[in-house]
Amino acid sequence: MKVLIDTHTFLWFIDNHINLSITARTIIEDVSNEVFLSSASLWEMAIKISTGKLSLSQPFQTFISNQLSINDIGTLEIQLPHIALLASLPFHHRDPFDRMLIVQAIHEQIPIVGNDVAFDAYGVTRLW
Repeated sequence: MKVLIDTHTFLWFIDNHINLSITARTIIEDVSNEVFLSSASLWEMAIKISTGKLSLSQPFQTFISNQLSINDIGTLEIQLPHIALLASLPFHHRDPFDRMLIVQAIHEQIPIVGNDVAFDAYGVTRLW
């Protein structure tokens, strides 16, 4: 199964955070699944680092590259069809990064692994 993980899901997974659900951890760790992190999530984390809302134990590029490799997580790049779909997406959710994840999940027809119930208003499959 292909899945897209939300930004907080990625951070909680690599930190072994107590807030990560057992279901989410199982999905990410299942080697038969293809797990993706959106380039929108990378952008979001970079902005949070620059504003002091997030800190990492290594420089951003090193940390992210290592974690993606160690955990066999691919990246889902933002493409024109995603942006085109974004233009018609209703405003049930105002977070621009989450909105991009929503359109990527819709366009790619894959579930999102995350605990944000606002995703549900768009009809995407959310696993948690």
